[in-house]
Amino acid sequence: MAHQPPLSDQEALVIFSGGQDSGTCLAWALTRFARVRTLGFDYGQRHAVELRCRREVRSAVAALRPEWQERLGPDCLLDISLFRQLADTALTSDMPIQQHDDGIPNTFVPGRNLLFIMHAAAWAYGKGIRHLVLGVCESDSSGYPDCRDDSIKAMQVALNAGMDSHFVLHTPLMWLDKADTWRLAEELGGMALVDVILEQSHTCYEGTRGERHPWGYGCGQCPACRLRAHGYEVYLSRHHQK
Repeated sequence: MAHQPPLSDQEALVIFSGGQDSGTCLAWALTRFARVRTLGFDYGQRHAVELRCRREVRSAVAALRPEWQERLGPDCLLDISLFRQLADTALTSDMPIQQHDDGIPNTFVPGRNLLFIMHAAAWAYGKGIRHLVLGVCESDSSGYPDCRDDSIKAMQVALNAGMDSHFVLHTPLMWLDKADTWRLAEELGGMALVDVILEQSHTCYEGTRGERHPWGYGCGQCPACRLRAHGYEVYLSRHHQK
């Protein structure tokens, strides 16, 4: 029986939504791997504007450095709209965004990140890519259990057992808060990368791209906007203390 060639240590796949976190992770990967591809998901999200923004973020990040431009490979967008059939959540419907009594907001889509990782790994397997990069973090997880470090480690074990592979799941933001993520962007690409993320990326759950706030575009009221705005404010205060 023919065996698949070994997974490459020179190439990485970034699970890429076009938000602040995945934009920072893209820059992180471009500094570490000779070749970087990106993979996104259309899952029927109410903030579908991110699907347009992700193209702009990708291009703008790569344009910051010649070596990043050379290293950035193709992008792919997978349709996994089955989420609308699996669960009724505020991210896959028009219901008001609220917090449940258990502390988990109704924007939590059960299994979303787990399915993202599974689909990304299956796609990467066919391309011979072993390194997967994703922007989940436990520090600012919004209460989402599938952003926790234990969840990601468990997925890595399951993928490698189920596919007889040696995938490595990289989570460079796992223990960073949003202010630290802004700081990491500055370390990776200077203020030019911070400006790209401010201007081009999208985080708002409502999909609002009207008013330009100091921290970027968004409704300013949803949990994602509040988290991003607070992180940027703390980042600026720390920056001014230097």
